[in-house]
Amino acid sequence: MSQAETAAAVRAPSPLWGLSLLRSEVGTTFRRWRTLALLGVLAAVPVLVGIAVKVETRGGGSGGHDGGGPAFISQVTNNGLFLVFTALAATLPFFLPMAVGVIAGDSIAGEASAGTLRYLLVAPAGRTRLLLAKFATAMLFCLVAAFVVAASALAVGALLFPLGDVTLISGTTISLGEGLLRAALIAVVVAMSLMGVAALGLFVSTLTNSGIAAMATTVGLLITVQILDQFPQLHAIQPYLFPHYWLSFADLLRDPVYWDQMLRNLGLQALYAAVFGSAAWARFTARDVTV
Repeated sequence: MSQAETAAAVRAPSPLWGLSLLRSEVGTTFRRWRTLALLGVLAAVPVLVGIAVKVETRGGGSGGHDGGGPAFISQVTNNGLFLVFTALAATLPFFLPMAVGVIAGDSIAGEASAGTLRYLLVAPAGRTRLLLAKFATAMLFCLVAAFVVAASALAVGALLFPLGDVTLISGTTISLGEGLLRAALIAVVVAMSLMGVAALGLFVSTLTNSGIAAMATTVGLLITVQILDQFPQLHAIQPYLFPHYWLSFADLLRDPVYWDQMLRNLGLQALYAAVFGSAAWARFTARDVTV
């Protein structure tokens, strides 16, 4: 092998290195106390919701939905599986995206503030591979977080309420097994609904060397967009805001399933991922890393 070929081989890392980098990123992220604490908070939300519903209905109340909570809450006392849907609907507007914003916002900026970003780039990873590994790790966290909420809600629902056949929003009754499959699919849809937040956080993370600033900015932008999505006067732009279709997963509880809103949601999330992912790549590949 000539000297030029040897140099080219050194410069071009093998695909196995990319997998090794992804494993390293996943392991590092999920071993951090901050990540475990975020997952612990998410797991605690269904417990609090389940206890609140149980206490409210202990005296014979219906626990019906009065406009102050998720629409599924009126069904929780009849079937504990509905606590899964209620918990996901309750955590999706704030808790889940906030957790994802923290993880994604810290992905690049956290490495820079810790002084490890330069050493990561010295290894034969390449900036594009590193960025893809960070985004993939953030998306894996989205999936894990959604299933943590669902699993916690299912355990609490089974403990406090009866489980059985599921009566869907459309009035059709399905078996508990099919209800569990729909709950798992809903958790996946919820995780995919956070793709836009993950891409936004990754882009913000490439703009600063401060992990705290990146996390705060991401969460701040998330709250701002959520507020904008509530004003009727802004109805013209609201379908283009990434949280607008988040609760469309409720259409999976119909028979037949309504796919229109969910497909719009997933398409919108893919668009945000493409736009902010490209912006993150353009910024990161041109960035002068000195720390």
